Amino acid sequence: MERKLATILVGDVVGSTAAMEANEEHALEHVAQGLKLVSACVDRHDGRVFNTAGDAILAEFDSPVNGLKSAIEARSMLASAKGLAPKDMRFGLHLADVACFGDDLRGDGVNIAARLQQNAEPGEIDVSEILYNHVRRVSPCGFSELGERQFKGVSEPVRVMRVGSSMDRHVFQSAPIIAAPKSQLRPNSIAVRPFDTGSSSDEDQAFLAEGLTEDIILELSQIKSLFVSSRTVSRSLLTLDPVEIGEALGVRYVLSGSVRVLGSRVRLTVSLSRTDDGGLVWSDRVQRPFDEILDAMDDIVARVAATVSGRIDHTEISAARMKRPENMSAYEYYLRGLEFHRMGGVSDAHAIQAREWFQRAQEADPGFARPIAMEICAWSYLPDFDINEAERMLTRAMELDTSDPELHRIFGIVQIKRNNDYDASRRHHEMALRLSPNDAYILGRCAAFYTFAGEPARALELLERADALDPFLPVWIVEERVAALYALGRYEEMNDEARSLNFQTRRSRIYRAAGRVARGDVERAGELIREALADDPTLTTAYICEQELFGDAGTIHTLLDQVRLAGLPDPDRVPEPGPVLVSTR
Repeated sequence: MERKLATILVGDVVGSTAAMEANEEHALEHVAQGLKLVSACVDRHDGRVFNTAGDAILAEFDSPVNGLKSAIEARSMLASAKGLAPKDMRFGLHLADVACFGDDLRGDGVNIAARLQQNAEPGEIDVSEILYNHVRRVSPCGFSELGERQFKGVSEPVRVMRVGSSMDRHVFQSAPIIAAPKSQLRPNSIAVRPFDTGSSSDEDQAFLAEGLTEDIILELSQIKSLFVSSRTVSRSLLTLDPVEIGEALGVRYVLSGSVRVLGSRVRLTVSLSRTDDGGLVWSDRVQRPFDEILDAMDDIVARVAATVSGRIDHTEISAARMKRPENMSAYEYYLRGLEFHRMGGVSDAHAIQAREWFQRAQEADPGFARPIAMEICAWSYLPDFDINEAERMLTRAMELDTSDPELHRIFGIVQIKRNNDYDASRRHHEMALRLSPNDAYILGRCAAFYTFAGEPARALELLERADALDPFLPVWIVEERVAALYALGRYEEMNDEARSLNFQTRRSRIYRAAGRVARGDVERAGELIREALADDPTLTTAYICEQELFGDAGTIHTLLDQVRLAGLPDPDRVPEPGPVLVSTR
C-alpha cells in the first residue's frame, strides 16, 4: 500500500442540512458556490482536492504552510463573495501519514482533520498541534490554544490550536515566492549562510548557530565597504552551491560554517568560498570554551572583511562591533530570548518566555544593552505593554550603548508613539542608518519612518536598497512600499504592489480599500474591508490610529475617511495607545 506524509484540509459548509430542507435548490447552489471558492484557493496554493462529500471538501498539500494559507484566504474570500459569508464554512487541518487509494487519501490522519473541522465553530479554522509545530515559525497568523480534545473514533486526545488574525510583524514571513533573481556581481560582496548544526543537532545547538550567524551578518553589515546579503536571503535559498548563490544574489563570496557544542566548549568550522568557480578561499576550525566564543567571532569578522574588501582599516572593523556582554551567560540568555521572540506574535506564551530570557540576560550582565531593547520588542506584543516604562528602559539602554542600530531604531519609534516627536525620531533613525548602512532589515524598517514623516520618496529609495540586499524580504517590510505609494497618491501602482504579496494582511487590504475609494470604486473597497474583517472581526479604525503614524494630520484623516466609507467601523470607545510592534531582526 502506498503511503505519504501530507497536510490534510477539510472544509465544510455550515448548516447545509437544515438549508436543504427549507430550500433544496438554493442550498445546493450555495454549497456548490462555497466549495468552488475553496477549491480555487487550494489550487492557488499548490494543493489538490482529492475528495468531496456532499457539503465538504477534502484537499491535500505538500506544505503545511500552503494548507494554512489556503484556509485563511478562503475564509477571507467568503466575505466578499456574493451570497456567502465567512461563517458559512469551517475548516480543520492536520499533518499525517496517510494511505493512497488511487487519487483518494484515507486513514486516521484524514479522520482527525475531519473531526477538527466538525468541532470548529462556524467561520473558524482549527488545526492540530502537530501541524501548528510545523508552521509556527513561518505562519502568517497568530494562534490561540484550545487544549486537548477527545474526538470520536480517535483513541488519543488531540491538542487543538485555533487560527487567529494575520500578524503585522513576523520575522519569518517571506515576500512573494519567486525564482531567485539573477544579479550582477557587486564588488566587496558576501552572503552568509545559516550555520549548520549537523544531523545530531539539538535545541541548544540550533539557537546558538542561528544567533552566531545573525551576529556575524550584523557586524559585517556595519562595515561600510561591504555589501552583505541579509539573513533571510540565505534561509530562502535552498541551494548550497556557492556558484548558484552568487548568480542569484550578485555576491562574490559565500561564508558558511557549522557549530558543535562539545561539553563546555564550542567548535566553529568556517569556510569562505568564491562564487565565480565555487573554489575555497580559506577555511578555519576554532574550538574555544563557551565564554570565549565571541572573541573567535571577532577574529572571523576581521578575516572575512580583510579578504572580501582586500584591505579595510582595522579601526572601521573595531567601530562596527557593538558592545559585547561581559559574560557568556548573558549572551546565551539573550539568544534564547531571540528564539522565542521570533514567534512572539504567534502566541502570547512565546512573548512571555522571550521577556523572561531577556530579563535574565540583563541580570547576568547589567551593562549589556541589547536585551533591554529586545525585551521592549517582546513586551509590545502583550496587552500589558506600558510605553512610558518602555521609554525609561530605552533611555537606560542608550546610556549603556549608543552603537546599537536596532536600539536607535526602536527608540525612534517610541519617540513618535510616546511623545509625537518626529525630530527626535529622525535623529535616531538616521543614526541607525549610519551605524548599519548595509542591513536590509534596518533599511526597510527605517523606510517606514520616512513615509510617516512626509518623505515617501525617500522611503522607496531605502526599500530599493533593502531589496537589493535581500530579494526575500519579509512581507511586513515589503508592504512598506504600499504605504509609501499611498502617501504619494500612486494608487494603481500601490494596488499592484499589495496584490503581489505572498499573502494579504489587514494592513495591505486597508490601503487597497482606501486607494479604491480614492479612485471612486467604493464597492470594491467594501469587499476588501469585509475580507479584512473576516481575518480579524475586531478590526476598527483604532488599528489605523495606532499603527499608521503619519505626522501630517491631513493624511491620516483622509485615510480614515476613506476606510470608513468602505465600511471599516469605528471603535465603541477611544482606544488606548497601541503596541509599538517594533519586532526583532
